Amino acid sequence: MHMNQKSILILAYRDLKIRPVKSKTLELLSFLLWSAEQLTRPTVRNLTDSFESWTYRNGLLQELASLEKQQLLERVSADSGDRLYRLTSQGRLAALGGRDPEAEWSRSWDGRWRLVIFDVPMARNAHRQRLRRYLRERGFGFLQKSVWITPDPLKQERELLAGAKTDVTSLFILEGKPCAGESNTEIISAAWDFERINLGYSRHLQILARQPEGSINDATSAKSLHQWAAEEREAWLSAVSSDPLLPKRLLPDGYLGTEAWRKRVAVLARARKRLDTFDSLAMDT
Repeated sequence: MHMNQKSILILAYRDLKIRPVKSKTLELLSFLLWSAEQLTRPTVRNLTDSFESWTYRNGLLQELASLEKQQLLERVSADSGDRLYRLTSQGRLAALGGRDPEAEWSRSWDGRWRLVIFDVPMARNAHRQRLRRYLRERGFGFLQKSVWITPDPLKQERELLAGAKTDVTSLFILEGKPCAGESNTEIISAAWDFERINLGYSRHLQILARQPEGSINDATSAKSLHQWAAEEREAWLSAVSSDPLLPKRLLPDGYLGTEAWRKRVAVLARARKRLDTFDSLAMDT
């Protein structure tokens, strides 16, 4: 295989993000995150009989061991003899959709843009599509279908390509600043569709506003909360998956991501208080 093809395939076939988890497993991780003292950090949760009954009925007890093996969950010793688990940092990221919004927004930026430019023959269209999917999932925006851009250093990409001699006619990676008066606002507007991104957050905000109120005291109220939680989780993951979560100084005017996150933290904090009266009804479907 020619080296330029090899270097493109290295990027196209590697995915460095947290692997997607099954929907029921994600539900379990999300519930553990809900029950944390604060949504912003992983916290110990006592797995009560009612919770274990729910995991058993939904075939999730075996998932606990699997999550431990994947280092998404860790067991904590307790003097009381209770079974305690804690979300690891990696488990918290999985429950959030793979990235920590606050950490992403607060990261620094050195004022330089990084570009990946490639030319893949039509005969290798599958490789082209895989490369584009890799770049999209890494949060790159595209100025053209073969010109992708990010504000972040390409450390992971450099590590992937270490030892592979690239052919600049097929794959070219560079960094720099615009030199003809182009503004960062113009670059961002061209590279990412923030109108579509905001639409996702708008839908999520509407669902947050529909959180069921009142105590969990019967099957109807329990089912209502459970259905809302699933809808809220799906809406959040859908919205954040298309968002590059740019550094704060680069966020465009009218961006709804930070508002949606703040309200999500507040709404789930209220939901956590309702879990103080949690019983097995709350997690039944």
